[in-house]
Amino acid sequence: MMKVKEPTPQEIKNQRIYAEWGLTDEEYQLIEETILGRMPNYTETGLFSVMWSEHCSYKNSKPVLRKFPVTGPNVLQGPGEGAGIVDIGDGQAVVFKAESHNHPSAVEPYEGAATGVGGIIRDIFSMGARPIAILDSLRFGELDNERTKYLLEEVVAGISGYGNCIGIPTVGGEVAFDPCYEGNPLVNAMCVGLIDHKDIQKGQAKGVGNAIMYVGAKTGRDGIHGATFASEEFVEGEEQQRSAVQVGDPFMEKLLLEACLELILEHSDILVGIQDMGAAGLVSSSAEMASKAGSGLILDLDDVPQRESGMTPYEMMLSESQERMLICVKKGHEAEVVALFQRYELDAVTIGKVTDDGLYRLNHHGIEVANLPVDALAEDAPVYTKERQEPARMKKFEALADFQPEIVDGTKTLLQLLQCPTIASKKMIYETYDSQVRTNTVVASGSDAAVLRIRGTKKALAMTTDCNARYLYLNPEIGGQIAVAEAARNIVASGGQPLAITDCLNYGSPDKPEVFWELWTSADGIAKACEVLETPVISGNVSLYNETNGQAIYPTPVIGMVGLIDDLADITTQDFKNSGDLIYVLGETKADFNGSELQKMTLGLIEGKLMDFDLAIEKDIQQLMLAAIRASLIESAHDCSDGGLGVALAESVFKNGLGIDAVLDMPVVLLFSETQSRFVVSIKPENQEKFEEMVDGRAQFIGKVTDDGTISIQMNNQKIEVLTQTAKALWEEAIPCLMK
Repeated sequence: MMKVKEPTPQEIKNQRIYAEWGLTDEEYQLIEETILGRMPNYTETGLFSVMWSEHCSYKNSKPVLRKFPVTGPNVLQGPGEGAGIVDIGDGQAVVFKAESHNHPSAVEPYEGAATGVGGIIRDIFSMGARPIAILDSLRFGELDNERTKYLLEEVVAGISGYGNCIGIPTVGGEVAFDPCYEGNPLVNAMCVGLIDHKDIQKGQAKGVGNAIMYVGAKTGRDGIHGATFASEEFVEGEEQQRSAVQVGDPFMEKLLLEACLELILEHSDILVGIQDMGAAGLVSSSAEMASKAGSGLILDLDDVPQRESGMTPYEMMLSESQERMLICVKKGHEAEVVALFQRYELDAVTIGKVTDDGLYRLNHHGIEVANLPVDALAEDAPVYTKERQEPARMKKFEALADFQPEIVDGTKTLLQLLQCPTIASKKMIYETYDSQVRTNTVVASGSDAAVLRIRGTKKALAMTTDCNARYLYLNPEIGGQIAVAEAARNIVASGGQPLAITDCLNYGSPDKPEVFWELWTSADGIAKACEVLETPVISGNVSLYNETNGQAIYPTPVIGMVGLIDDLADITTQDFKNSGDLIYVLGETKADFNGSELQKMTLGLIEGKLMDFDLAIEKDIQQLMLAAIRASLIESAHDCSDGGLGVALAESVFKNGLGIDAVLDMPVVLLFSETQSRFVVSIKPENQEKFEEMVDGRAQFIGKVTDDGTISIQMNNQKIEVLTQTAKALWEEAIPCLMK
């Protein structure tokens, strides 16, 4: 291929080439005048541009992230490493993190989703943990156009294609549909792993003379500037950067996973540090590892395994080719590592060494092509506290009268809600995922949370992803609280004690004061809920600039949560189990329709003030629920969320084809209210007295489970009656029908 002449430092400055890569004039000036005292060359400018992108530096979101509680009695590793770690007793810990791959998935949905899964898996095993589960959280536009159907199909295929091949079960997640995601779908993936305390690793490069080794797949020209690409908005008609999307190989990743875990478990005496080459590839992993250790690095780029000819230092450093890790190994033990990786048919090559001068130096063809302070790349990106301003819609919503729906036919309304894509069965999606590989999955997709047992113990882990972005659109602070609370309710309904959260903060452009206000205030809500519910934030990521043609998505901070179930006997699911069991609603129902599925279905939009929400009541109801489960009083538990009580009751009978005979002293409309802090539970008749004593008036008896296959709910102004089979068929066929 023809060699293209790189622009000189003077040309980069004069033609403002740095601006095309996302650096501002002020940032360039800071690099030239304060950090280097000279103009950076082409390679150096490229290194700064990716390392100082929002995706790598969090320069717009650091002040927001400082709000989160990040420590707790069980937190072994908080934010700052590949993933967070929480102690679960017996010398074991759970490792988890969520990541977004939104921009790549909008452009190349299959590869975007697949490499999102690949990257998050590497974050987990780079900590020394074996990945045991994947969850997702997806957002799309409405299913009324071919493009959205194509995106949904390809994203799901990408997630299942990668996860299934690598042998990690995809066990849960959530999917929601709203018009604001049409041009900018959200693809968030979470991975959970298990580790013994003694095997925990750090991404660090320390010890003068120790080797920096590159392991895994060869480097190509894919994904160059992927981090910058993730930090800009989409504009229709502009050619999106397909070259910024990487291509994944799950079979290679499986080999890499096993090789890295063998290195960590069998050769811990020679391993100093290990980190995934994720966003910004080789530059971010190497600069971060040196910066964390307070050391320097020299890398020789001639030794980097390359799968394309004539690659420049700029291309090698910025490539985001998949399935690659960087490790730091004690000097003199390189051959051991090479032999180990050879057994897995993988490259392991020494490409540099640790120094003590704090400098980041790159050599190529015998010439020094970069010489920078390592902290300048990894630590010293400027931090901005952006201007924030309450969006005009908030005043408008505040002034609106509450939405008061009229329900003429309650049965018809229930059936219509069950067919709304956000509520409808996602069976068509999760059936493409292998949820049973490795055979530890006790509860897969389709209940409130997924549950995996921990072999050799009586314990299990419950896990979920949650966020109702409509609530955040109406009130980011309370919506943020509700996102955390709902995740915790799902864990509790499964019999688990919530441990901690990871988050994916998906928002529009922080350069818009209204968007930054949404990010800022929703973080206050998330932080408050995490404090009250004692679930610190141990990891996460920020995905900004989710806009198309200047139109931002709803603020969507997806919450991934893991909980501990102490005894397998406490595992609880949402399905009613036996005819004759008694049905209760735990928590109070009020007229809360703003932001609800019913409002969207009726008006085609959401508006108004968000419902009142009280974290103290939430915590009280959750603790009560968990105590009742641990006292063996509960047959089934299901949290009330989208669509309200009516939908929760219907979903509770679908799996076992049972019926409901219920009487509620309230108008039919309240069946579809979305008041928070509520559970639908069923208990055996012989446990009635004990249960009622325990809940002390906070649960309302509403009826019985029947075996006649009919959902019959008598409200004080009309009766809902429908065959379970009819309702279930409509619920299950809604998304497949729309996809046809």
